[in-house]
Amino acid sequence: MGSSTRLAKLISTIAFSTYFFIIIFQVPIFSVPCRKGICTTPLELTSSQLIASEVVPLFIVKALIYPGALARAIFKQKTIPSYRNLLHDFNTRTISVASELQRLEVLAGSYLSVGGAILGLIKPGRMGLFGILLLMWGLIRELIMGKSGFSYAKGIQIYPTIFIALVSAFFSITRDVRKIIRTFNLKHIRKAKHF
Repeated sequence: MGSSTRLAKLISTIAFSTYFFIIIFQVPIFSVPCRKGICTTPLELTSSQLIASEVVPLFIVKALIYPGALARAIFKQKTIPSYRNLLHDFNTRTISVASELQRLEVLAGSYLSVGGAILGLIKPGRMGLFGILLLMWGLIRELIMGKSGFSYAKGIQIYPTIFIALVSAFFSITRDVRKIIRTFNLKHIRKAKHF
């Protein structure tokens, strides 16, 4: 029983690390029009909304988006961005409130995804999983609307990395992983008894 608990803890730690990396280091998982122009990560969408609403001080938003900007600069072999000019790209375009409200699931899913990554440092939970599920639901709904001819759904894409985020968010919940391991152990024991 102790080995299954340790295995579940190991699997959930690796899964949460993957989820945290995808969210905080801003690996592109979708493409949607936003105040920045085109947002490709939940953190970009959340940050552009936080900057526009002016609810959170800018230094907190900068602290959130700097790891992703740093990783992107290293990956693309560009100069490391300065902390002072970090928000330069976020004030380039205004988008109507009506079009943001039409993407409410995407916005709420982005907030929950980012919150799940940050709060998961204390204790991984279901917030990140619900965020990714809500995000996927909103994006798929938008894509269906786009095929139906609605103009506000144009420019939306889903990247395959969103499925990696979904799987890692699910497996970061230790209790669920422990239940899966116990289920497989019980099936293995029952098969061994039959032989």
